[in-house]
Amino acid sequence: MSAPLPEVVLGGVPVAPPAGGARRAGASTWRAYRRQPLGMAALVLLGLLVLVAVAGPWVVPAPASYGTDVLVAPGAGYLFGTDALGRDVLAEVVHGTRQSVLVAAAASAIAIVVGTLVAVVGAYVPWLDAVVSVVVDLTLSLPVLPLMILVAALAGPSTTTLVLVVAAFSWPEVTRLVRSQALTVVGLAYVDAARLMTRDHAWIIGRHVVPAVTPVIVVSVVVTASRAVLSAAGLAFLGLGDPTSWSWGRILYEAQSAGAMVSAWWLTLFPSLAILALVLSATLVSIAYNDARNPRTAGPA
Repeated sequence: MSAPLPEVVLGGVPVAPPAGGARRAGASTWRAYRRQPLGMAALVLLGLLVLVAVAGPWVVPAPASYGTDVLVAPGAGYLFGTDALGRDVLAEVVHGTRQSVLVAAAASAIAIVVGTLVAVVGAYVPWLDAVVSVVVDLTLSLPVLPLMILVAALAGPSTTTLVLVVAAFSWPEVTRLVRSQALTVVGLAYVDAARLMTRDHAWIIGRHVVPAVTPVIVVSVVVTASRAVLSAAGLAFLGLGDPTSWSWGRILYEAQSAGAMVSAWWLTLFPSLAILALVLSATLVSIAYNDARNPRTAGPA
């Protein structure tokens, strides 16, 4: 039996053929990742946010329709204060975490699947790659935010609308990132050998091309999720979010609608800090993972 092919470095990110060494490469990447304090801190913070999204609504009661303590500053009674209707801002932020993380996860998952599929199939089929390149370049040149606002306004405010709108304008960026690596992978020797062994192109793409670009896909997941959080919060702040569910963008929208954004600083501070924490932790995790996969920065295994 022939020895496994060595790892190939593409654009600073190593790409290993799927034939052997996957577990060793994963363990080596994790060891390199653990040596990065900033990356570990970001991973812990991201894990805490996901834990709050999953378990928080079971621990913290849902915000009431209204309360008697209106615009109370943060203190012993209300850690995050109350809003213009006397509702606990801490409960709003906790319950908004689930909605914000759900939209980010669902939108990024759709964008990753669509973007990766378009990228690898386009890279594998030369004539189709020209079409993919034109479509991606054209889509990325469009004014994204106005189009997102227009589509969300026409479709109506709902969680499904947010997910689909954010995903629809996120997949071209994923395609561009994955395509740049997939174009090099399809020209490697082991992919050419696979073409000689079988004419099942779907098997070649799934068995050889997709695993080889997985590191780029992983980085795209967290980057796309962070952008989805910002996009969803922006649409909700403009009143295009789901009015039946709490989200960080809805907290900001209701604070602005009540005219309390200036007088009650805590109404904007805490949801903004939550958005910053999720976006920053996801970005730092992707950077640390990319560095851990790069043999020039990871150090000795």
